[in-house]
Amino acid sequence: MELHEKGTESVLAPGPAKKVTIHLNVDTISHRDFLSNEILAFLFEHGVAGATVTRPEAGFGSHHRMHTAGGGIDADRHMPIQIEFIDAKANFEAFLPGLENLLTDGVIEAHDTTILKVAVEDRRAEEETREASRSEPLR
Repeated sequence: MELHEKGTESVLAPGPAKKVTIHLNVDTISHRDFLSNEILAFLFEHGVAGATVTRPEAGFGSHHRMHTAGGGIDADRHMPIQIEFIDAKANFEAFLPGLENLLTDGVIEAHDTTILKVAVEDRRAEEETREASRSEPLR
């Protein structure tokens, strides 16, 4: 599986890939920032086509303490979050050691998956059409 360039965006190609989920807590810190922010920056710098952060309403982890958004004064500070992304296997394997180094508390899981279709809207063409319609005289 390769990454194709479309302007400045990385786009996954259909075919085999890795779907990765990183489980951590919203308040876990790293050397420079919250860990989730540092992981997102790391993924961006390593050319991952996209990543999503999901914030569940409740959960518990290896410490077996239940955390809920409405559970008290500071119960929501330690809420679980997930970062998910899909990437080419070769690219993922190349940056995995660095990602593992970043993770100080949490879990990284990876599954084989298949990209069936990739559709990326060409926003430049859309913008050119919009600009052209603005410059036309009203009738």
